[in-house]
Amino acid sequence: MKKIYVLDTNVLLHDPNAVYSFDDNEVIIPAAVLEEIDSKKRNADEVGRNARYVSRLLDGLRDQGRLHDGVILERGGLLKVELNHRSFSRLQETFGVMTNDNRILAVALNYHLEEQEKPEPKQVVIVSKDTLVRIKADVLGLIAEDYLSDRLAPVSDFYTGYSTITVHPSIIDHFYSCRMLSVESLQLQVRLLPHEFIILKDELGTSKSALLKVSTDGQKLEPLYLSNEPVWGIGARNTQQRMALELLLNDDIPLVTLSGRAGTGKTLLALAAGLMKVEDEHRYKKLLIGRPVVPVGKDIGYLPGEKEEKLRPWMQPIYDNLEYLFDTKKNGDIEKILAGLSSIQVEALTYIRGRSIPGQFIIIDEAQNLTRHEVKTIISRVGEGSKIVLMGDPEQIDHPYLDAESNGLTYAIERFKQENVSGHVTLFRGERSHLAQLASNLL
Repeated sequence: MKKIYVLDTNVLLHDPNAVYSFDDNEVIIPAAVLEEIDSKKRNADEVGRNARYVSRLLDGLRDQGRLHDGVILERGGLLKVELNHRSFSRLQETFGVMTNDNRILAVALNYHLEEQEKPEPKQVVIVSKDTLVRIKADVLGLIAEDYLSDRLAPVSDFYTGYSTITVHPSIIDHFYSCRMLSVESLQLQVRLLPHEFIILKDELGTSKSALLKVSTDGQKLEPLYLSNEPVWGIGARNTQQRMALELLLNDDIPLVTLSGRAGTGKTLLALAAGLMKVEDEHRYKKLLIGRPVVPVGKDIGYLPGEKEEKLRPWMQPIYDNLEYLFDTKKNGDIEKILAGLSSIQVEALTYIRGRSIPGQFIIIDEAQNLTRHEVKTIISRVGEGSKIVLMGDPEQIDHPYLDAESNGLTYAIERFKQENVSGHVTLFRGERSHLAQLASNLL
């Protein structure tokens, strides 16, 4: 039986094409949603862009008929902008204040009550990315759902970039003698992905093991290209960090994604690899480091000074790692070093979008705060001979319309995991300090 879906504003601001995601069901956009979208359309960020897109989309659908009466969508569904089911009387006792959220809930409730009077009532579902709206809907006896159409996998199924396989010890011995294994010889039930790391362990329980990497064509298991030598004074402290350095220093992999909690070494490893490639090997012309300007907690407002002075608070985590790598002793030393090294550039992503970037080693930190569209825009800017590294912690998201399953970093990891131009590693073990690791685990 067909359903009636009432959309909250945040669904359309998150995915402006959401109206096409409900097959042949009825999609309702309350008038309060139009008002909220109108208030966002002048924003200069992704939310504003999506608000303008929704406005143009609805305007285009007007050519098919009056939105109030309903227009047929391409999958057979019906889209309505609702004006009639606005009565707030049934919500007055429960939620006294007529906020926009409550107005949207009122539309869903009135539809639900109206359907209950019919011989074959349709199920009314309110779709919202706002947890409290879904809780309120549950209190009212309404069915409420999160918008999940853009999610590629649940958190528990995220690609980590490596697998542990138990084998007979003779297979491990064969690898060490031949320095290669065929994927077919392992007789696995799952497909291994290009550049995926494999940890072989002895099924008999001994300490015998091996660390391998799937070849670009996905047919062979090969030894790691790099030895465990320090990179710009930074050595891998655990297996996942060694995997990360293997990807970061491989010029044949133009896209590397790293995810993990704070303190796992993502930024430090990427910067060390970038400095080696740019300053020592001269493989790339420039090291470009970018970060989205998304505040943690309350925004500090406008900042005085030139562009570099304004960006410094946002870029401070990058400077902290650079100071460690360059072993600076005094305040201001890192600025002098960067001034003398024109090959290193630290920018906010505001200044990266729209550019074409060939021949550079590009690091994008805090990529979990990027939307799918922003990640697409950034990766599509990568020019010939460049390498881009996206990294972040999907558990620490400051963007109001993103979560662990729908952010740009997770989206890039899942969409590129089968491509031979990319590699990924999830780092789990914190190496910043024992206290930092405890904080990540306990808090």
